[in-house]
Amino acid sequence: MLTEFETKLLGIMMMVIMLGMGASLTFKDFRIAFRKPQGILVGLLCQYGIMPFLGYALAVVLGLPPALAIGLILMGCMPGGTTSNIFTYFSKGALALSIMMTICSTLVAVAMVPLLLEFYSQLKGLPSAYSVPAGNVAQVLVVLIVPTLIGIALRKWNPNVGATVELLGGALGIFVILFLILTWVPRNYMLLATTPFDVYFAAIGLGLIGMVLGYGLSKLLRQDNRRSRTIALETGIQNGPLAVLIVLLTFKGDMQQQVLLIPVLYSLFIVLTSSAITIWFRKITTREELARDGAKVPTSAKPLAAPAAT
Repeated sequence: MLTEFETKLLGIMMMVIMLGMGASLTFKDFRIAFRKPQGILVGLLCQYGIMPFLGYALAVVLGLPPALAIGLILMGCMPGGTTSNIFTYFSKGALALSIMMTICSTLVAVAMVPLLLEFYSQLKGLPSAYSVPAGNVAQVLVVLIVPTLIGIALRKWNPNVGATVELLGGALGIFVILFLILTWVPRNYMLLATTPFDVYFAAIGLGLIGMVLGYGLSKLLRQDNRRSRTIALETGIQNGPLAVLIVLLTFKGDMQQQVLLIPVLYSLFIVLTSSAITIWFRKITTREELARDGAKVPTSAKPLAAPAAT
């Protein structure tokens, strides 16, 4: 399903992207964010409350076999992906909140992902052969956290170097994602043609339903419209490449290919669905901005007095 070259490219891409994301932040940003942490806390609740349960629920409702179920549950347990920052930017969302949510969910993932993955795997009654060792999850996450911290240090050492690394990381991420899509789809078109509808529903529904629930919970917890849309994107857009790397590290042979199917399909379709959602969110935000600007302009002005007749 993935060639050795694509696997290595994926690993390098993840490290470079995390380096770039770290370079977009300073330790001061963390201090500022945690003075008013409501948005981040709501985001973490969506990330590790809604998404893992949604992955489990879809696996149960659709009656997926163990290989697909563990792939879906793993995908639901993942932290937010850096792709969400790109879509948040283009949707005119709260970019600072999106970046902080991605960073925080990745840091928290070292503890939360193994716990949630074990809990929902046992709840689903998956055979031990499909268990994902906590050490494998932690190993991949720690490897990704290190370049993030290096990026923060670079930004503190030299803001210009940090800004350059941030730009390169984002550009490389977009390039590699597009490259993998354009090379993977033609090579696996038969797999796409024979994949059952319920697998597509699981892979696509995880992201879309996650966005809807993330937005709904954000509004319920009194986040404004712009922040709610940002949290919705951050909730639904999981770190697909991270899930793929964990699967490659954990499983071998045919089992690996079966477990990979949903993370790969999710990573493919989340780009397409998020693009459509981003265009919609951007239109809403633009309309709100125009309405606010219009409200600031006086609707009527006092007429000038007519000149006195001579």
